[in-house]
Amino acid sequence: MTGQLVAIVGPSGVGKDSVMAALAAADPAVLLARRVITRPTEAGGEDFDGVSTETFARREAAGDFVLSWPAHGLSYGIPATIRRDLDAGRIVIVNLSRAVLLQAQQVFPDLQVVSLTAPPEVLAARLATRGREDAEEQKRRLSRGALPLPEGLRNVHQVDNSGPIEATVAAVRSALQPESV
Repeated sequence: MTGQLVAIVGPSGVGKDSVMAALAAADPAVLLARRVITRPTEAGGEDFDGVSTETFARREAAGDFVLSWPAHGLSYGIPATIRRDLDAGRIVIVNLSRAVLLQAQQVFPDLQVVSLTAPPEVLAARLATRGREDAEEQKRRLSRGALPLPEGLRNVHQVDNSGPIEATVAAVRSALQPESV
């Protein structure tokens, strides 16, 4: 039995990590892919494996990642071990950059993409609250919020995440039915 890979995408501050955690809490069949990032683990936010640039490059060269990409001055990787979970029929949810979606669709032809949205004022407030970026970086991230998804994607579901998390989870689950999240 083959599982399903679900990419959660959206601008900084849209709540990708919160939605992913809520989806996993709502369904024991859902697993969250743990990203590897060239950011100190103490930086907080999502649950990730922080590594040095050198370690990331070494792991990437060794084929440890099924997907990898640069964004915001960092390198991100999705461990190749997610294939085991997909082969076991699990639903794997991953936080992906819009820039890597077409590559992900090539690797995983049945990729489902959930594009989370929220008004700019909601994004700005969330970025300010999380406190990971300085004001200039917050401004830069907000300017990228309106970037479109790449052309050629199949299976895209747009979901507004400006209201209660329960409403977002219900909308995502509904979009991915019948047997998904």
